[in-house]
Amino acid sequence: MFANVGWGEMLVLVVVGLVVLGPERLPGAIRWTSNTLKQARDYISGATTQLRDDLGPEFDDLRQPLSELQKLRGMTPRAALTKHLLDGDDSWLSEAFASPEEKPHSAPPPSAVTPPPPPEPLPPGTPAPYDADAT
Repeated sequence: MFANVGWGEMLVLVVVGLVVLGPERLPGAIRWTSNTLKQARDYISGATTQLRDDLGPEFDDLRQPLSELQKLRGMTPRAALTKHLLDGDDSWLSEAFASPEEKPHSAPPPSAVTPPPPPEPLPPGTPAPYDADAT
């Protein structure tokens, strides 16, 4: 539970506790906090055991999506999207942003691709073309 709290943070908490509670009430507050945390941990483990006993083999089916969500918490948004939407294949994303010397050689060189001709301007007084599907 306190995996992310280092010794420096614990020292700051003790000093703040000394200032706020005083030296005479701090040991009792620490004892109460540790007993409460232990009791909460026991309740949670008891509930998990009871749920496992009630559900039987279906409990593992319930835990599988939760474990996948736990794995996603550590991923970047791009990694999560590519893993689940693209089945882990993000090559088309990395190719689009690669520099010319890093791009794969399967594409034709840029000089071989001819751009489409620009549209001819309309004569003055001619209405612009209307596309019913675009509106």
